[in-house]
Amino acid sequence: MINQLVKNIKKTNAPIVIGLDPMLNYIPAQIQKKAFEEFGETLEGAAEAIWRFNKEIVDKTCDLIPAVKPQIAMYEQFGLPGLKVFKRTVDYCQEKGLIVIGDIKRGDIGSTSSAYAAGHIGSVQVGSKRYTPFGEDFVTVNPYLGSDGVNPFMDVCKEEKKGLFILVKTSNPSSGEFQDRQIDGKPLYELVGEKVAEWGASCMGEEYSYIGAVAGATYPEMGKTLRRIMPKAYILVPGYGAQGGKGKDLVHFFNEDGLGAIVNSSRGIIAAYKQEKYASYGEENFADASRAAVEDMIADIKDALEGR
Repeated sequence: MINQLVKNIKKTNAPIVIGLDPMLNYIPAQIQKKAFEEFGETLEGAAEAIWRFNKEIVDKTCDLIPAVKPQIAMYEQFGLPGLKVFKRTVDYCQEKGLIVIGDIKRGDIGSTSSAYAAGHIGSVQVGSKRYTPFGEDFVTVNPYLGSDGVNPFMDVCKEEKKGLFILVKTSNPSSGEFQDRQIDGKPLYELVGEKVAEWGASCMGEEYSYIGAVAGATYPEMGKTLRRIMPKAYILVPGYGAQGGKGKDLVHFFNEDGLGAIVNSSRGIIAAYKQEKYASYGEENFADASRAAVEDMIADIKDALEGR
C-alpha cells in the first residue's frame, strides 16, 4: 500500500493528509439539526451528523489530497453508532480513491496485538467465510511494548500489503517526559527510529518501506535527525496548523526527492470555517472553507520545499 500512497502523493503533488477527527462542536448547527430531527438527540443522531460532515468535506477535497486519517477515538466516543460511521467513512474515502490511515495507536502483545491487526488492516475467519472488519490501508501503532507488539502488525502488513506508522516522536508538549530521555547516550526517540528502520528493511515497497514513523512538526530539528536515521521510512507528521507547525518547519522531514513525508492537519482543515481567515464562508459553506484551507496548506508546504 505504500506504493499507492506514494503514487497518490505524486499525482496530487500534495504531501498532506486530512485528519477526519470530528467533534460535535466542529459540526455546523444545520447539520446537527437535520441529523437530530431524523434520529433524535441520541448516539445515532450524533453519528449521523458526523457522517454528513465527513462526507461533505471529503467530497469537496478528495481531488486535492492523497489520503485521510480518521482518529478512531472521535468515533468510539459515540459507541457502536460511532464505530459504524468510522467504517462507513473508511469505505467512502477508499471509493473516492483516497488512502486511509486509521489513527488507532494500538499497542499490545501476542494474540491481542494480532486481533487488533486483523480487525483493522487484515481479515478474520468466521466459519467458512472471511471478512474484513474495518479495512484501513495503514494504522498507527504504539511501540512501547517492543517487537512483541509490532511483529503481529508486521505479519499482517506483509500478507495484506498494508502499512504502519509507528510512534517515534509525537507532537504533544509532554512527549519529552519519556521520548527525550537519554539511554546509552541517545534520546529514546532515536533508538525507536533505529528500530523502525530495522523493521522497515524487511517490508520494502518500490521506493519506501511499508513501515513508517510518526514524528511531530513541532520538533523540526528532531525531524532532521530522524530523516537521517530512517531514510526509507515514510514519516507521518502531525502538529501542522492548529498545534503550531508551519511549512518552514517541515522541510527536514522530507528527502531530497520531495517525498518521504506526509503532513497531517485535522481541525485546521475540518473546522476551518471557524477561523477568522475563512470566516467569510460561513457555516453553510464549511466544506468550501476546508477546501480553501487545503489549498493554502499545499501552497505553504510547496513554497517551503522549493525554498530550502
